[in-house]
Amino acid sequence: MIKIREATKDDVDALYDLIIGIAKFHNQEEFVIIDKKEILRAGFSDQPKFEVLIAEFNNEIAGYLSYTWNYSIWNGCEYMILDDLFVKNGYRGHKIGLNLMQQAKEICNKKGINLIRWEVQKDNQKAIEFYNRLGATMKEKGIFKWNLKELS
Repeated sequence: MIKIREATKDDVDALYDLIIGIAKFHNQEEFVIIDKKEILRAGFSDQPKFEVLIAEFNNEIAGYLSYTWNYSIWNGCEYMILDDLFVKNGYRGHKIGLNLMQQAKEICNKKGINLIRWEVQKDNQKAIEFYNRLGATMKEKGIFKWNLKELS
C-alpha cells in the first residue's frame, strides 16, 4: 500500500539518505553539500525554504518529492518548482512516482496554481517517458549556474 505524506522533522535522517540515493543514482554524490543539520534548519523551521513529500510503501520509506515555490514575472503567477523526484531501487514499478506527482498536483490545485516546472537530464530516458505519460512537455533550454563562491 502506498501512502504519501508531508515530511516532518523526524524524517531528516531518511531524507538525507534519499538525497544521497538520488545523487548516487545520477553518479553525482560528490555534489551533495547539504548535511542533516541544514536539512533540519532549512526545511523545518518557521519559514521553510523547501517542502518534501515522503512516499511509504507497506510502511517503509520508498521515495520522495521535494519542491519550492517561485513566481513568474512573465506569467504573473506563482508556480511549483519540483527539485527532486526519487524512488528507491526495489520500489520502482509500483506507481510510487506517479502517486508523488499526483500529490504535488493536488497541492497546486488547492493553492490555485496551474504550473509545475522541473529539470531532467537529457539522457534519463525512463524519466522523460514517465513525464510524457503524465502529459508534461519538455522544453529545450540551457541551464546556467554561476558559482559565486568559486569567484571569491
